[in-house]
Amino acid sequence: MKSKNVVAALAALAQDARLAIYRLLVEAGPAGLPAGEIGKSLSIPAPTLSFHLAQLQQAGLVTRRRNGRQLIQAAAFDRMNAVIAYLTENCCGGDMSACATVGTVKCTPKSITRAKARKKRMR
Repeated sequence: MKSKNVVAALAALAQDARLAIYRLLVEAGPAGLPAGEIGKSLSIPAPTLSFHLAQLQQAGLVTRRRNGRQLIQAAAFDRMNAVIAYLTENCCGGDMSACATVGTVKCTPKSITRAKARKKRMR
Protein backbone atom coordinates (compact mmCIF):
# COMPACT_ATOMS: atom_id res chain seq x y z
CA MET A 1 0.00 0.00 0.00
CA LYS A 2 1.27 3.46 -0.86
CA SER A 3 1.68 6.07 1.85
CA LYS A 4 -0.69 8.48 0.05
CA ASN A 5 -3.47 5.86 0.36
CA VAL A 6 -2.76 5.41 4.06
CA VAL A 7 -2.83 9.18 4.56
CA ALA A 8 -6.18 9.39 2.75
CA ALA A 9 -7.64 6.61 4.90
CA LEU A 10 -6.40 8.14 8.14
CA ALA A 11 -7.60 11.61 7.08
CA ALA A 12 -11.06 10.21 6.36
CA LEU A 13 -11.19 8.68 9.84
CA ALA A 14 -9.90 11.85 11.53
CA GLN A 15 -13.41 13.21 12.06
CA ASP A 16 -15.81 12.20 14.85
CA ALA A 17 -18.84 11.31 12.72
CA ARG A 18 -16.85 9.39 10.10
CA LEU A 19 -14.99 7.45 12.77
CA ALA A 20 -18.30 6.56 14.44
CA ILE A 21 -19.79 5.48 11.09
CA TYR A 22 -16.77 3.35 10.30
CA ARG A 23 -16.73 1.69 13.72
CA LEU A 24 -20.44 0.89 13.38
CA LEU A 25 -19.80 -0.69 9.97
CA VAL A 26 -16.89 -2.72 11.34
CA GLU A 27 -19.21 -4.01 14.09
CA ALA A 28 -21.83 -4.92 11.49
CA GLY A 29 -19.33 -7.09 9.63
CA PRO A 30 -19.29 -7.91 5.92
CA ALA A 31 -23.09 -7.81 5.64
CA GLY A 32 -23.00 -4.06 6.25
CA LEU A 33 -25.92 -1.80 7.09
CA PRO A 34 -28.48 0.21 5.16
CA ALA A 35 -27.64 3.92 5.12
CA GLY A 36 -30.91 4.72 6.92
CA GLU A 37 -30.03 2.43 9.81
CA ILE A 38 -26.61 4.06 10.14
CA GLY A 39 -28.25 7.49 10.28
CA LYS A 40 -30.76 6.36 12.92
CA SER A 41 -28.15 4.60 15.05
CA LEU A 42 -25.87 7.63 15.11
CA SER A 43 -28.51 10.39 14.86
CA ILE A 44 -26.96 11.79 11.69
CA PRO A 45 -29.25 13.55 9.17
CA ALA A 46 -29.36 11.96 5.70
CA PRO A 47 -27.52 14.76 3.82
CA THR A 48 -24.72 14.82 6.40
CA LEU A 49 -24.51 11.03 6.41
CA SER A 50 -24.28 10.98 2.63
CA PHE A 51 -21.36 13.43 2.74
CA HIS A 52 -19.48 11.40 5.34
CA LEU A 53 -20.08 8.10 3.55
CA ALA A 54 -18.78 9.64 0.33
CA GLN A 55 -15.57 10.66 2.13
CA LEU A 56 -15.11 7.13 3.50
CA GLN A 57 -15.82 5.61 0.09
CA GLN A 58 -13.34 7.95 -1.61
CA ALA A 59 -10.69 6.79 0.87
CA GLY A 60 -11.56 3.17 0.02
CA LEU A 61 -12.71 2.34 3.54
CA VAL A 62 -16.38 1.73 2.72
CA THR A 63 -18.11 -0.10 -0.10
CA ARG A 64 -21.68 0.35 -1.26
CA ARG A 65 -24.04 -2.10 -2.90
CA ARG A 66 -27.67 -1.90 -3.87
CA ASN A 67 -30.19 -4.28 -2.35
CA GLY A 68 -33.50 -3.42 -3.97
CA ARG A 69 -34.17 0.17 -2.97
CA GLN A 70 -31.64 0.18 -0.15
CA LEU A 71 -28.00 1.16 -0.35
CA ILE A 72 -26.01 -1.14 1.89
CA GLN A 73 -22.76 0.26 3.24
CA ALA A 74 -20.00 -2.05 4.45
CA ALA A 75 -16.50 -1.63 5.82
CA ALA A 76 -13.79 -2.54 3.32
CA PHE A 77 -11.91 -4.93 5.58
CA ASP A 78 -9.17 -5.55 3.02
CA ARG A 79 -8.35 -1.82 2.99
CA MET A 80 -8.51 -1.60 6.80
CA ASN A 81 -6.13 -4.55 7.10
CA ALA A 82 -3.80 -3.01 4.51
CA VAL A 83 -3.64 0.24 6.50
CA ILE A 84 -2.92 -1.65 9.71
CA ALA A 85 -0.26 -3.73 7.94
CA TYR A 86 1.36 -0.58 6.55
CA LEU A 87 1.48 0.99 10.01
CA THR A 88 2.98 -2.10 11.64
CA GLU A 89 5.14 -3.59 8.88
CA ASN A 90 8.40 -2.56 10.53
CA CYS A 91 7.26 -3.06 14.09
CA CYS A 92 10.19 -3.79 16.40
CA GLY A 93 12.63 -3.70 13.49
CA GLY A 94 10.71 -6.38 11.63
CA ASP A 95 10.81 -8.88 14.52
CA MET A 96 7.10 -9.38 15.12
CA SER A 97 7.78 -11.82 17.97
CA ALA A 98 9.38 -8.98 19.92
CA CYS A 99 6.33 -6.78 19.33
CA ALA A 100 4.02 -9.36 20.85
CA THR A 101 5.83 -9.18 24.18
CA VAL A 102 6.02 -5.37 24.47
CA GLY A 103 3.73 -4.41 27.33
CA THR A 104 2.01 -7.81 27.10
CA VAL A 105 -1.39 -6.14 26.98
CA LYS A 106 -4.07 -8.64 26.16
CA CYS A 107 -7.30 -7.62 24.55
CA THR A 108 -10.28 -9.29 26.14
CA PRO A 109 -13.33 -8.91 23.92
CA LYS A 110 -16.61 -7.97 25.53
CA SER A 111 -18.99 -10.85 25.98
CA ILE A 112 -21.52 -9.16 23.71
CA THR A 113 -20.86 -6.51 21.11
CA ARG A 114 -23.08 -3.54 20.37
CA ALA A 115 -24.00 -5.10 17.04
CA LYS A 116 -25.20 -8.29 18.72
CA ALA A 117 -27.12 -6.27 21.30
CA ARG A 118 -28.74 -4.24 18.51
CA LYS A 119 -29.81 -7.42 16.71
CA LYS A 120 -31.38 -8.76 19.90
CA ARG A 121 -33.35 -5.53 20.36
CA MET A 122 -34.61 -5.70 16.77
CA ARG A 123 -36.08 -9.20 17.23
